[in-house]
Amino acid sequence: MKRVVPFGKPILGEAEQQAVLEVLGGPVLVHGPRVKQFEADFAAWTQSPHALAVGSCTAGLHLFWFDLEIGPGDEVIVPAQTHSATAHAVEYTGASCVFVDCEQSTGNIDVDALAAAVTPRTRGISLVHFLGLPADMDGINAVAKKHCLPVLEDCALSIGATYKGVHTGLLGDAGAFSFYPVKHMTTAEGGMFITQYEDLAARITKKRAFGVDRVVGERSVPGVYDVTMLGYNYRMNEIEAAIGIEQLKRMDGFLARRRENFAALSAGLAELPELTVLASGGDDEIKGSHYCLSVVLRESLRPLRFELVKALNALGVGTSVYYPRPVPHMSYYRNKYGHEEGSFPNAAAISYGSIALPVGPHLDLDDMAYMVDAMKQALSEVQ
Repeated sequence: MKRVVPFGKPILGEAEQQAVLEVLGGPVLVHGPRVKQFEADFAAWTQSPHALAVGSCTAGLHLFWFDLEIGPGDEVIVPAQTHSATAHAVEYTGASCVFVDCEQSTGNIDVDALAAAVTPRTRGISLVHFLGLPADMDGINAVAKKHCLPVLEDCALSIGATYKGVHTGLLGDAGAFSFYPVKHMTTAEGGMFITQYEDLAARITKKRAFGVDRVVGERSVPGVYDVTMLGYNYRMNEIEAAIGIEQLKRMDGFLARRRENFAALSAGLAELPELTVLASGGDDEIKGSHYCLSVVLRESLRPLRFELVKALNALGVGTSVYYPRPVPHMSYYRNKYGHEEGSFPNAAAISYGSIALPVGPHLDLDDMAYMVDAMKQALSEVQ
């Protein structure tokens, strides 16, 4: 019997609804206690010294580079295989992105290519933990240390992922997380910035809210404050934070279901020679967050990818692509930097030859078994 297997679905219940209603029934929608509680809860859950709620993951990424005061003439190394937000956050400052290819087996930035990309104009390293799998942070940090470069982690898909016991976002200088509706947890929109460094956290706290010296609760005279630095309106509101507080309580269960689903789907697909499953982590040292399961088709099948996607969709299986193109192949970046379609071959192989399948907590093991059968049927139809 045909099933409907959505790629992503936010899991919101009565607790989240009641939390939102409590906010709406009160007088405070911004600069309130729920944002502070959400920050404290997230800091405790990730074991981070400092967690700052922001309007989006992109806002958190941008604030980091903005705080470094980089600009025209400066370069930041950016993975070719990531969401455009990783690169946009650099572009907003006027600095240039220097794109680096990924590892074919993981989608994470290639450390040797990273090392070769450093120039006298390099001001930082940006990386993504691709699909929630921690990147090679020992190798990345060795390059950063050699050249005295700050490291920013895009953790949009890696909440719950750890590298040698340390949560992502705490392995470089800072990290930013996304709470978009289909991520591991949601606040509808919103993000979180975490760091080990008190001085950085203090500056970002001000720069996310216009650069004012005192937020509402700190003002001795209502409406009186000073602006001591340039800043943005990158705050999170109380409604989003209220949802986040309740979602975070459920994260351990969400992640456990993802691990279970991923293992079952991966095992079922392993017998299919037409595809390979991107590495996800799972040993004691590198633990991924299992955002989704991405299969890379063998080269001869890649021209038939979208036919395969249509066949899967017709069987009720929701799919996605991470990402539709390497970022330097996107029109804006291609036009600006001139990268050819044949560049960044590993990122291109994943972008142009992969299909992402869902493993979220809205699904169960029967759904995983159904997707294995659906993949077999879809492959037989298109070959």
